Formats: sequence, structure tokens, C-alpha cells
Amino acid sequence: MKKIVVFCGSSLGFNPIYKEAAIELGNYFAEKNIGLVYGGGKIGMMGIISDTILAHNGDVIGVIPKLLEHEEVVHSGVEEMIVCKKMSDRKVIMSKLIDGYITLPGGFGTLDELFEALTLGQLHIEQKPVGLLNVNGFFDATLQQLDKMVEEGYIKPQNRELLLVATTVNELMQKMNNYKAPEIVHVINKVVS
Repeated sequence: MKKIVVFCGSSLGFNPIYKEAAIELGNYFAEKNIGLVYGGGKIGMMGIISDTILAHNGDVIGVIPKLLEHEEVVHSGVEEMIVCKKMSDRKVIMSKLIDGYITLPGGFGTLDELFEALTLGQLHIEQKPVGLLNVNGFFDATLQQLDKMVEEGYIKPQNRELLLVATTVNELMQKMNNYKAPEIVHVINKVVS
């Protein structure tokens, strides 16, 4: 994979373990020459991972909506910053630039981006790996909710498997690199009169 989008928080959270995970992932990207595509911010988890990669002269592309472009948020150290009109435009632009998705801890926006990536896979619009770095059990409750949705018939088991989950960067990247998109099965419904 040449470029991966990382969805993550614009804050650091309370536990330093999340910051450490962003640094570890950033170092992995730099070491393996994987370009980062991200939300373009200089704050929180976004700032940590981009700063880590930039410190190694790695490739970083920011995609930020105009409404967030003000000085307190936008990362001035990122040479390639794409400014778009809306939040929804950001996701479309990102998906065209990347080979896969990774989600780190974050808030509403992070979950929104994760679930849109999974929906694109479920609908066979994209066939890219979608990874979740479950640092410190951060996403345990989210994963339990997904399992409940399978149990209650709202998510097919094969679609639940679209989400690649690991607790370490190396394990997640191994799953991402070994990902094989599910085959598309075409069902033809015959109308009987």
C-alpha cells in the first residue's frame, strides 16, 4: 500500500497511550514509505501522526474543509493541503487518494468516517481494507455493538468481517497487507408470472 488514510481525533484524549499509538503508526508509515492522507489538522491525534511522519521527511497529504482552515487548526507544515468545500467532499477526495483506511481513537467525526468506509466496502463501491487499531480497548464497546447488530440481523456476518481489528500496529498492518476483498456475488431475481 502506498497511501493510507488515518481517521483519528482532533484531541489527544486523557490517556497518553493513544498519543503513543499515533507516534508508533506514524513511525511505521515513515519506515515503510507509506504516505499519510488525513484531515489536515495540527492538533490532537491528527497533529501527532502527521508531525511524526513529517519529522522523517515522509509523505503527508491533508484534506481539510474550508470551515476548518483557520490558523488554529490547519497544519502549516504539510506541503500538500487540499482545501474542499464540505466535510462530505473531504471523504470523497480522501477515498480517491488511498489504498486503505485505518482508524485510531477519536470522536463522532472519526466514527462517521470509519462507518462510511465500511459502508463503501459493504456496497462494493470500494474494495479497500478498513483497519481499526483497538488501542487500550478503546473500541471494545463499538465492536460489541457491531456483534449485536449481526446477532439481530442488521449486519451480515461477511460484512462484519470487512473490519480488520488489531491491538498492535504490526498486527494491523499485516492484516491490511494480506486483505483480500470479498468476491462480488451477483444475484439475478427471476420474476415468475
